[in-house]
Amino acid sequence: MADGIGIAFQPLSSKGSGDLVLFVGDDLALSSAASEAVGRAGADLVTRAAASERFKGKSQSALTLPAPAGVEADRLVVIGLGSEKDRAKIDYVTLGGFTAGKVSGRTARVVVDWPGSEASAQDIADFTLGARLRSYSFDRYKTKKKPEAEDDRTTQLTVLSADPAAAEKAAEATRSVAEGVILARNLINEPPNVLFPEEYARRASELTKLGVEVEILDVAKMRELGMGALLAVAQGSGREPRIAVMRWNGADDKSEPPLALVGKGVVFDSGGVSIKSAGGMEDMKGDMGGSAAVVGTLHALASRRAKVNVIGAIGIVENMPDGNSYRPSDIVTSMSGQTIEIINTDAEGRLVLADVIWHVNQAYKPKAIIDLATLTGAIIVALGQEIAGLFSNDDDLAAAITAAGETAGEKVWRMPLIPAFDKAIDSKFADMKNTGGRHGGAATAAAFIKRYVGETPWAHLDIAGVGMSSTASEINRSWGAGWGVRLLDRLVRDKYEA
Repeated sequence: MADGIGIAFQPLSSKGSGDLVLFVGDDLALSSAASEAVGRAGADLVTRAAASERFKGKSQSALTLPAPAGVEADRLVVIGLGSEKDRAKIDYVTLGGFTAGKVSGRTARVVVDWPGSEASAQDIADFTLGARLRSYSFDRYKTKKKPEAEDDRTTQLTVLSADPAAAEKAAEATRSVAEGVILARNLINEPPNVLFPEEYARRASELTKLGVEVEILDVAKMRELGMGALLAVAQGSGREPRIAVMRWNGADDKSEPPLALVGKGVVFDSGGVSIKSAGGMEDMKGDMGGSAAVVGTLHALASRRAKVNVIGAIGIVENMPDGNSYRPSDIVTSMSGQTIEIINTDAEGRLVLADVIWHVNQAYKPKAIIDLATLTGAIIVALGQEIAGLFSNDDDLAAAITAAGETAGEKVWRMPLIPAFDKAIDSKFADMKNTGGRHGGAATAAAFIKRYVGETPWAHLDIAGVGMSSTASEINRSWGAGWGVRLLDRLVRDKYEA
């Protein structure tokens, strides 16, 4: 259960053992470095094999030649990059993942060079990020493994490039991001009997090893603060809730207001009294995907010593049916003093976020708040499992998040917040209801959260579709994607460190 890969950096002329990976376009032309690595015999072999196998060098295609005659390699792996137009917009993260998939569990040299290429140190660093993410697996609880399973989990890549020292330096930062994503994936993939609130808080506290200050709020402290919304969600569980507040002060000016990241950490969501149907309920161990992204991001920022002040806060609860559970028609009082009529106990994440966001806003006066939550099935209906829903009260913040998502490959789509959505959660008996019904469910949930942010620039990311039971890709074969870490790290680089 790790990234399952070792990566080294060497000059293009370096020799070695194992597989040899080359890249070609649809013209099948080899770069001078690739030609030197395989020699005339190898180049002829590639040409003949491509004709025999009808390999056209299309993007994300591969030709594998075992024991290639005249080439010092166990296998020759030729990866297609497509047309000149395709090669002009290569996604190096995806290319790294695709490549790692073709040499999984093996030792390989990779010639990151092709005709017309100008792969920078950052491009190569992104390539290694993709390779690390593709090589992740979660098998902690498998007791019966094939004899070769240990070898299958370990890939050794030597990346050959024009400037290996610069590539290795750039890859240190992307390794920090990969570690953050892997941490998030591990948290999401853990079963709820292992990752209950107290254990989750303990794991968040391990960030202190990287210089992150961590404060854990227990039930007594939450009661003192008046967090009646979060406590209501937790009261049906035999496990006490926790809040972890993680602070990374990396900016030169330690007094500069921080960016606040808030995550929903419902470690298991049965729905409470408004219980979910049995089918698929096992997936509700991943209802803490937003909080996992926050923990993973703090790990990435601290690991790469980011020049920024950030508060990460996660509300960790379990939502269970019990004789002490909160009920539909209950009225609870949030930390803000606003009262909430409970319509559905399965609309619990917004209650958790309400108290945590209010606390962070009051205690730390952040320059902006971004919350992440696997909040609604409605966002999956709207955007599927490829794009997260973005709601915001600030156009500049929304634009920055959208741009960071495009760059990082974790896309968002801005959704509307109009007065009608806010009106839909007005209650006859309290200040608001915790759900506005089925229509526009993702938007009314966002309107609920908005009542707790005041004038602070704020964005809400509904990641129900992308955060768990995620779509397989070239960089992710995990049930939990760790979605959000790469986006948030990119946002910090572009908007808050620049």
